[in-house]
Amino acid sequence: MHTIKRTVLVTGASSGIGRAIAQNLLQQGHAVIGVSRDCRKFIRQMDNFSSAQLDLSDLKELPQKIRQLQQKFPEIDAVVFSAGMGRFGSMEEFSYPQIEALMTINFTSQVFLTKALLPVLKRKANSDLIFIGSEAALKGTRKGAVYCASKFALRGFTQALREECGNSHVRVCLINPGMVKTPFFEQLNFEPGDHESNTILPEDVADAVSYVLDSRTQIVIDEINLSPLNKVVKFKKL
Repeated sequence: MHTIKRTVLVTGASSGIGRAIAQNLLQQGHAVIGVSRDCRKFIRQMDNFSSAQLDLSDLKELPQKIRQLQQKFPEIDAVVFSAGMGRFGSMEEFSYPQIEALMTINFTSQVFLTKALLPVLKRKANSDLIFIGSEAALKGTRKGAVYCASKFALRGFTQALREECGNSHVRVCLINPGMVKTPFFEQLNFEPGDHESNTILPEDVADAVSYVLDSRTQIVIDEINLSPLNKVVKFKKL
């Protein structure tokens, strides 16, 4: 299959799923702008790769920073929203700032980015908005009220946005992976089981992103749900 060369903005590109997505896109010959809170994590130069330092938690500064990003990279025609954070616990265990921080990173900042980038993307011949959601967007779970809320909100947003973009050349897709083998679980009290069938690899999510970008421009892939073959959860002491 012939791959259309694209210029893709990838948030959360310095680690985990975002890093795998960026690497996979570069291998296919796309240009990638990798967004990270700390660009020092991009330790080596790569052809067709540019870095952009952006703190998604700072909503007040975000509109101006995005405008600067657009001016520097006007050729962007696809965005992959893979930045996110995880925090789990009963409602009583959450502080008000923790609730705000989780909703900001996992939902509100992505809405801000979309609002800023959408007018330009609508003027492109073809463009894509790909959001990395979670299986937590499909079913609420114990200890996951706030995290699930952030992902449910993202899912509702993409569904409505897809309808809004129905008469344009902008495609909107949501990818919902189950437990992915990344540093995401390092600060949590649970993790996937040890067998390879218990986890999704970051590269699996990256392949799904490529599938969406490479699909025929006359179709929209609404959602992709990815699950490990055998779901096993291990609990640990922090």
